[in-house]
Amino acid sequence: MTTYAPPSAGIAQQLRPFGQHPQRWERKRSRAVRGGHVCCGSYGAAGCEPVLIRERTGWGWIDWTVPADGSLPEQPRRVAVFNPVATWCQRIGLGWLARRSAHRIRLGNVTARPATAVVTALTLVAAALALMHGVPLGIVLPAAALAPLLVEHLPDRFDTRAGESARVVEAEAACRYLQRLAALHTGLVQAAVRGDGYEVRRAVGIGHHQLFDTADLLQRHDTRSASSELIARERLMLQLAVQTRQIVTPTQGGAAAGGHDRFGGQPPLGPHPPRPRRRPHPPAGHTAPVPPAKEETNMPQDGSGQPAGEVYLLFAHEAYYPAAAQEINTSLVAAASLLHPRVRQPDGARIYERLTRGRRPGEIVPLATLTHELDGGARWPEVGDWEAVTADLLQLVRDRECDALSLGLPDIARGLVCSGPHGEVRIYDPAAGRYHAYGPAERIEVLVEVGRQLTRVEAGCALWPGDGLLAPADPGDAK
Repeated sequence: MTTYAPPSAGIAQQLRPFGQHPQRWERKRSRAVRGGHVCCGSYGAAGCEPVLIRERTGWGWIDWTVPADGSLPEQPRRVAVFNPVATWCQRIGLGWLARRSAHRIRLGNVTARPATAVVTALTLVAAALALMHGVPLGIVLPAAALAPLLVEHLPDRFDTRAGESARVVEAEAACRYLQRLAALHTGLVQAAVRGDGYEVRRAVGIGHHQLFDTADLLQRHDTRSASSELIARERLMLQLAVQTRQIVTPTQGGAAAGGHDRFGGQPPLGPHPPRPRRRPHPPAGHTAPVPPAKEETNMPQDGSGQPAGEVYLLFAHEAYYPAAAQEINTSLVAAASLLHPRVRQPDGARIYERLTRGRRPGEIVPLATLTHELDGGARWPEVGDWEAVTADLLQLVRDRECDALSLGLPDIARGLVCSGPHGEVRIYDPAAGRYHAYGPAERIEVLVEVGRQLTRVEAGCALWPGDGLLAPADPGDAK
């Protein structure tokens, strides 16, 4: 079964401000424009402090900037996620924390809350009246000085205490990633409104926990160092979204209800339907693939760990066209396909050993990641002829001697797959007269999309690596 996946128009649907109530966004944006707070339209421009519009959600809040050109912001400025197991008192504090941030006013060289200025004025009037009524100065003066200080500083103390039950993410790359997860979770919440079943409510709870744990992870690590964990979490959220949609949507025509995912994409159908076949027992050391798929960007140390459960190899190749206007330029196969007797040996077995060493079950590993781990390709001769091996794998796929997920990736996505975990693809935009850079964060998005396609393909059964597989190579053979 060779399954063909069409190129996707977008990696993930982006969460937009007040998606269910766009009129609220327009009202708040108009109020910000009338108030003169909008000073720029770009994220993080020098010397610019744009107004933030806070959108409160059931799981936290999102702060959006207001672009000066009237368009929707591309990504949030700040995302906060509440602790899903917060106590009653903590929920009250989180409600306080999610309040609309007050604008500060400038008084000479200092800034203060508007409430502080109001309380100061009222305190002076009250102090004057108290003195007129014979209240001692020793009582009036401390009270008049203490009231404005409490109003100015107590909210910060409350925010700090309540913030212990929330995770706030502000880094640009982290917000972009959490935005995609929040879009998936929003889909779960909307599904829970349409179908009030235990499974749906449970999915919403799991999604909230995933958001909180991811925000906590992004507070402690950047997206590059935590890329493996982020891919795993996003794939789990994608699986939750697809399964919840299948539960809520009435099944019309069998699997037709699950045919469209939340991105509006069609199911990846091949030119030939799957046909029954005998499944061989997997070789020693193999188990069924267990999602989520992950990519480890750190090079495994020699001799560390045993071969993992099913791992997947993703490699680009010369494009071919199995049908009119259908380009296939990248393929994903089970790692065990490297042990097929029609693949160049012992090179395939050695690459299999290197590919599975220290990996986690279900991990998708691009060939470029192996090249990165082998000192940028300098150590490939010690392992095997990767060009001959991938050519043999492609021939296996085309002869239907093993299963594969065949992809027609766009140029940028394919370039990212062919680059290392820390590589960068630069595209020149003649209209704007500048370069656009795509790096590790966008590469993660491509791998997540591939993982989503793989999850859908493997809904019935795992990818078949082929018949008559050889025994894995002795780790000592791959120096």
